[in-house]
Amino acid sequence: MGSRIAAHFAGIGVKVLLLDIAPKELTAAETAKGASLESKAVRNRIVNDAFTAMLKSKPAAVFTADVAGRISTGNFDDDMHRISECDWIIEVVIENLKIKQQVFEQVEKHRKPGTLITSNTSGIPIHLMSEGRSLDFKQHFCGTHFFNPPRYLRLLEIIPAPETGPEVVDFLMDYGDRFLGKTTVHAKDTQAFIAE
Repeated sequence: MGSRIAAHFAGIGVKVLLLDIAPKELTAAETAKGASLESKAVRNRIVNDAFTAMLKSKPAAVFTADVAGRISTGNFDDDMHRISECDWIIEVVIENLKIKQQVFEQVEKHRKPGTLITSNTSGIPIHLMSEGRSLDFKQHFCGTHFFNPPRYLRLLEIIPAPETGPEVVDFLMDYGDRFLGKTTVHAKDTQAFIAE
């Protein structure tokens, strides 16, 4: 889902940094080639496999091939510091609160103040994800529920947490409608929001 959201943003002209976990072990093919877990190709295998799958997806996640050039890839361990260059960070990890909170702990170490942080979740309460984070983080944190495939499904739910600044909600509602081509709806932080 993360690679498809990245493709949707790249499709409207936005430069995107796509990160994923680094592998913990080599594949049989990598072992046969004598690869190392320290090589960049291996460390970015998971993100690059997701990127390649996105390019081959049906229906197509990208409108034209040049869109892919706006997406750069990396992994959480080596490249998380690069999010300091980003204005909007969208977390799209597995639907597990503990894992999401661990990612947000790392995000907070590297993000610049005022950066938007959103979670693409379909049902984890938004207010639980920002527990333990700074006030600036909480004021700029919100849920953004994209539906799969993001390029084709028009609904985008915006789910603010209690501390989310109203200007953040207003921005996300407007950006979703005007630039992402979505029917953007303001949802309450309740089980499954508006739709699953």
